[in-house]
Amino acid sequence: MRRREFIGGLGSAATWPLVTRAQQRMALPVVGLVTGRSSDDSAAYGAAFRKGLSEVGYIEGQNVTIEYHWLDGRYDDLPALMTDLVRRRVAVIATPGNNAASIAAKTATSTIPIVFGVAQNPVKLGLVASLSRPGGNATGVNFLAGEVVAKRLGLLYALVPKAVRVAVFVNPANGQNAETTLGDVQEAARTIGLQIHALNASTSRGIGVAFATLAHERPDALFVAGDAFFASRRVQFAALATRDRIPAAYAERDFAEAGGLMSYGTDIAEMFHQVGIYTGNILKGTKPADLPVIQSTKFEFVINLGTARALGLTVPPTLLAIADEVIE
Repeated sequence: MRRREFIGGLGSAATWPLVTRAQQRMALPVVGLVTGRSSDDSAAYGAAFRKGLSEVGYIEGQNVTIEYHWLDGRYDDLPALMTDLVRRRVAVIATPGNNAASIAAKTATSTIPIVFGVAQNPVKLGLVASLSRPGGNATGVNFLAGEVVAKRLGLLYALVPKAVRVAVFVNPANGQNAETTLGDVQEAARTIGLQIHALNASTSRGIGVAFATLAHERPDALFVAGDAFFASRRVQFAALATRDRIPAAYAERDFAEAGGLMSYGTDIAEMFHQVGIYTGNILKGTKPADLPVIQSTKFEFVINLGTARALGLTVPPTLLAIADEVIE
């Protein structure tokens, strides 16, 4: 063999491992993770999702690719995004913590598997036929946000027993969730004897404008709907509520940790974790129709005692006794 031919043969052989690795990367299944949250403050939730995947044997970058779509409240982008994911035939669409994204995914495809995390009953949302036998291409977690609305409002009333007028923050861009939450709050308020006034906000500026309205109208308390965009603006909510001395109740512990008065709701990180597990099961070959919908069982009541003091509130010992965490 001539020396030039020998060297040429070595060069061709050396490229094979590189080509193989590139082909392997291209062949990895793609999971489209879609949530209304902001990427800036959702690292823990992404980690929880990846932990769930890893427990089933899937590691990002090794045998699965995850495309993160953090909408930051831009719910209008959902139809185009879902159309693109379906066109590219991703392996799974995961929509933890987002009714709007879950409904958009279901509207866009009846074949690509969907793993959702929704706040309301997925049967009523049209995502599954039943909780035990989902049927179709979707399954996931119902984190029961609607069911805990009355409980959260009752806890807020226990903190502010003289309250009569309560403002309710909802996000009109997340229309179905806003409508359902407002209805649940109004029903619970009638039982307690509270008057409800709804306020809309779907941008950071809109939140500021709504708080200016609150400062003028002076309600006795504030109830903030569970919403992924609102969660990404929790520092803004906590700061404005403290500035305007308005006792406020939120759906997620992150608000209380950011300085909000109190929160009561599902462990959202655990919901992301469960969605990750189901996504991994589907990647392994299990059909969504064979995975019953999980209903959350872990709820957290968190009180920020420092914020209570700043607002001049005395937290009853009975509430302190049942709180899962008290932040000093």
